[in-house]
Amino acid sequence: MHTRRNFLKSTATALASTPFVSSGNPLQHQSSEDTDPLDKILSEPVLKKELFPDPVIIDRLELLRYQDNFICRVISTDGAEGISVGNNMQLVGLYPIFSVRLQPFFIGKDAREWEQLLEEIYVYKSNYKLQNLALWVPLATIEFAVLDMLGKIAQKPMGELIGKVHHPKIAVYQANNFRGKSAEESIGLIKHQVEESQAKALKFKVGGRMSKNADFPANRTEKLIPLVRKTFGDDMTIYADSNGSYDAAEAIRIGKLMEEHAYDFYEEPVPFDWYQETKQVTDAMTIPVAGGEQEPSMRNFRWLIKEDALDIVQPDIFYFGGMIRSMKVARMADSKDKSCIPHISGSGLGYLYMMHFVSAVPNAGPYHEFKGFNKKLPLESTTSSLSSEDGVVTVPTAPGLGVTIDPDYIAKHEAV
Repeated sequence: MHTRRNFLKSTATALASTPFVSSGNPLQHQSSEDTDPLDKILSEPVLKKELFPDPVIIDRLELLRYQDNFICRVISTDGAEGISVGNNMQLVGLYPIFSVRLQPFFIGKDAREWEQLLEEIYVYKSNYKLQNLALWVPLATIEFAVLDMLGKIAQKPMGELIGKVHHPKIAVYQANNFRGKSAEESIGLIKHQVEESQAKALKFKVGGRMSKNADFPANRTEKLIPLVRKTFGDDMTIYADSNGSYDAAEAIRIGKLMEEHAYDFYEEPVPFDWYQETKQVTDAMTIPVAGGEQEPSMRNFRWLIKEDALDIVQPDIFYFGGMIRSMKVARMADSKDKSCIPHISGSGLGYLYMMHFVSAVPNAGPYHEFKGFNKKLPLESTTSSLSSEDGVVTVPTAPGLGVTIDPDYIAKHEAV
């Protein structure tokens, strides 16, 4: 019995120190004055329902496929239509979740109630058990089509549906991934990309990606960190992304090398779900630490922000389930004087959704991720060149997504 009491006591102590367990009595009355400011932010609406005086009932919701491209189409009972292009790399494996777990739920629902619907779909068919890319990528695909439809109804671009447009033009940083190549080879390829985009900031990969301190190839990172600064000079803004390559001790050692060369942020120094270790690295650094690309949980983002475990939050608007949820993360970060620099998923029109989101984020960072434009999708915009001009991209201002996809191309797609 004595041993059991000691076990229960030690277990309770351990749980109390864990970031995901609330301390205090959950049944105790809590006045509104005692509410945590972050919880108040989470309770505030994002979508501007006042723009839509009449119901917008979803009549049809379709996922269409042509080869490995996925298009979501939503149509209201009044005939309003919205289109989105999915994260194709993920939907190739996840489209059954769209069809079986999400699609039936939304038929007959009022799109104006999107934030309440997000709460309900999470529980519908126990979808919370799928929380991560499996749930959030298909759901974000639906949300982007709904926002396109609502934007066309209200005659406003997506950014104006979720906030005030603060950034009509967005400066980009050139992102790349040349792991597996030597430091010297990597430099040549980075220079070529920067010349094309004319970006005034860049981000490159360090470490070996979730590699338990291994480099790829060996000794690349320690050569590359000083070489990038030497090559691009003091005026270039430089970010580095480890993709969770290190344990805390090694992440701090590599981070100190970045500090010597005046880097501007250090992304995902330890594996993304090592929350305490992330805070340990952040506490040891003067260089800002960024993260959140892989984070699926609003509650965990809340902890990372509240405990100052990150300086910069990076929700991926596909991986995190859309712009509405991501805006709540950005607002929490803003309340703590932290920047939001969202991660961008690779395929489809991810860069375009990211631009609309960033346009409405007051605490957006100075530069945002750019991996090049998708030249395979036939589309046009009357309000943006959709290209990087001297490192700056103009956000489309036409209603909804602000682009027109070739109808003949859409017609090639068949319902999944």
